[in-house]
Amino acid sequence: MAQVLRHVLPVEDPNALVGHTTGDDAAVYRLTDDRALVVTADFFTPIVDDPYDFGRIAATNALSDIYAMGAKPMFVLNLVGFPRALLSEGILDEILRGGSDVTRGLGIPTLGGHTIDDAEPKYGLVAIGEVDPNHMVTNTGAKPGDLLVLTKPIGSGVIATAIKKGEAPDDVIANAVDIMAAAMVNGGVLAATDVTGFGLLGHLRGMMRASGTAANLRSSDVPVMHGARELAIGGHISGGSKRNLEDVAADVTFSGEVDEIKRVLLADAQTSGGMLMCVKPDILAPLMADLYGQAPVTAVIGEVTEGEPGKIRVEA
Repeated sequence: MAQVLRHVLPVEDPNALVGHTTGDDAAVYRLTDDRALVVTADFFTPIVDDPYDFGRIAATNALSDIYAMGAKPMFVLNLVGFPRALLSEGILDEILRGGSDVTRGLGIPTLGGHTIDDAEPKYGLVAIGEVDPNHMVTNTGAKPGDLLVLTKPIGSGVIATAIKKGEAPDDVIANAVDIMAAAMVNGGVLAATDVTGFGLLGHLRGMMRASGTAANLRSSDVPVMHGARELAIGGHISGGSKRNLEDVAADVTFSGEVDEIKRVLLADAQTSGGMLMCVKPDILAPLMADLYGQAPVTAVIGEVTEGEPGKIRVEA
């Protein structure tokens, strides 16, 4: 992705507060001194068999980019690719119902969208939000001494790979779907990102690079979805996750006690993953209290340190 984006020229408009250069989760454009639009688009192919669950996961995944910027969603547009020949089967109806149940449950209106005839189904959202530019959360705000807080367990990529092969147990699938469809709202943090396709290590490295900081990560404190480790041991590791681990190799140092399976899981390409937040120690307790009952987990998994930007030390 970095190779592609290097061809996109930097934006010189002073009202363009966040663009592609910092690897943030959404674009931010200032309207007034205290109002800015936050805009993102996200869609993907099915990762579960049930169309309703696919819709829920895809909608939650798109909205997480808005929340990761500390913004409030205003409205969404549907993005759909679907084979015309299957329109009468009711599959697309269920996908859209799943997405709509998520957005409607959060009080976010769907104002339209765009569809194309596509042999491989795809679904997601354009999400529009609003934030006060003085209080937006970006990749660049991490400071040494901040604590790293993760709000969902990792492992959805491994489980999705096993689902596609028909080898994921039903209870593992159900647990993963519930976690991936839990929408998060975060606040009061210095820097945050949602953990998605680049895996936990990839997104952490990106945030540390943008902030000019390094990080220590405690692998035993990183929560893992039920059944994900067993499926990874069984070989259900996606090509994207393997590439993620190779990509961060030069920037990540593992202690000898961190085994190969945990290393792969830390790089596992997530779908609708959790928020990774950098939190000042003095606001950790109230933040954890605010997230209680909203987040599947609220785990402190490491800390931001001084050091070469983007470098990560992973301890057992």
